[in-house]
Amino acid sequence: MKKTQLLFCLSITSILFAQQSYYNDVNLTLTGEALYNELQEKIDIDNTTFTYGDVRDTLLETDQDPQNNQNVLLIYGYNNANCVTQRTRNKQEFGGNTCNFNREHVFARSNSDPEMGGTSNIFTGIVADPHNIRSSDVQMNGNRGNKKFAAGSGTASDVNGNWYPGDEWKGDVARMMMYMYTRYGDRCLPSLNGVGALESGTNMLQTYLQWNVEDPVDTTYEDQRNNYLENAYGNRNPFIDNPYLATIIWGGTPAEDRWGTLNIDTNNEKEFTIYPNPATDTVGINSNNNQPEFSVTIWTLSGKKVKDISGVKANQSIDVSLLTTGVYMMALNAKDGTITTKKLMIK
Repeated sequence: MKKTQLLFCLSITSILFAQQSYYNDVNLTLTGEALYNELQEKIDIDNTTFTYGDVRDTLLETDQDPQNNQNVLLIYGYNNANCVTQRTRNKQEFGGNTCNFNREHVFARSNSDPEMGGTSNIFTGIVADPHNIRSSDVQMNGNRGNKKFAAGSGTASDVNGNWYPGDEWKGDVARMMMYMYTRYGDRCLPSLNGVGALESGTNMLQTYLQWNVEDPVDTTYEDQRNNYLENAYGNRNPFIDNPYLATIIWGGTPAEDRWGTLNIDTNNEKEFTIYPNPATDTVGINSNNNQPEFSVTIWTLSGKKVKDISGVKANQSIDVSLLTTGVYMMALNAKDGTITTKKLMIK
C-alpha cells in the first residue's frame, strides 16, 4: 500500500509541474468559472503600445506557412485552384486588391458589444489583438464578412446566412473564440459571433466545444503563433496550449489534454466512470471491473488524503458535500489488486 501511495503522489506531483512555465502562477486545480476567472486574470494584459499596424507585420511571422517560409497560410482557404480559395500565399501579396491577403478579425469587429471600432493602423486595444486576427484572402474575407460561425462540414462556405470556417480551421476558430471570451468577457460572448446551443449552465457554444475536440491543435502552426505572440504581444492563448482547459471550464466532450496531466486515467475509461463530474454533493461510481466491492480514496492534487471509504459497491453514491471546490484524484482499489484513478472535479 505504501508503494501505491508513493506512485500516486508522484503522479500528482507531475500535475503541478508538467504544464508550461507561463502557467506556473495559475491555480490549475480550479474548475468552471473559478478557472475561467484565473485564466482571464493571467491573459488580460495592459498592452497600450501594440497597434493594428503592428499586426500587419506580426502576421508575416505568426501565420508563416510551415512548409514554405516565403508564404503565409490563409484562414478559410482550402486549395490553390484560384485566389479566393487559396490556402497559402506569398508574404509580399499583402494589400486590398484581388489576389491579395489582408487582416481578418475572426471574432468580427461589429459583432462584439460594444463594437471594436475602426482599423486605423494607430489603433490599439481589442481591435489590434493579434490572437484574434488571421491572414485571409481579400475576397474570402469579404465572403465571410461578419457572418456568425455555424456547424457544417467540408470546406469554408455560407451556411444558411452563417459561416462554416472549414474542417481544417474550425478548431483554430473555436480556440480563438474561447480566448476572446476569456480575455474580454461579455463583450465577446460566444453567441455574439456564433450560433447553436449553449453548453448547459455556461455561455459557451456546444459547437465551439465540439470543434475544439474534432480539430486538434496544429502543433506546428498554432504553437508557432502562440510562441511568437508571447514575446511580441505579451500573452498566450491557453486553449491552444491545452484544449482540455475548455473541458474543465465549460464541460462537453473531453478535449485533448496536451500536458498529459489534467485528465489522468490509469485504466480504460470504460472500467470505471464517475458521475456527475463536476459534482456538488454526491458522486456515483459505475464500474465494469466485475468486483463486488472496492475501497475508494480521494486525494488533493498536493497528495493529501481527504476521504477513504471501504466496502463501496458498484453504482453506489459517495458523499462529497464537504469537499471544497477544486480538482481531486479518486482512486478505486479492487480486491483483485487493480487500482484505477480518475480526476474528480467539485464545483
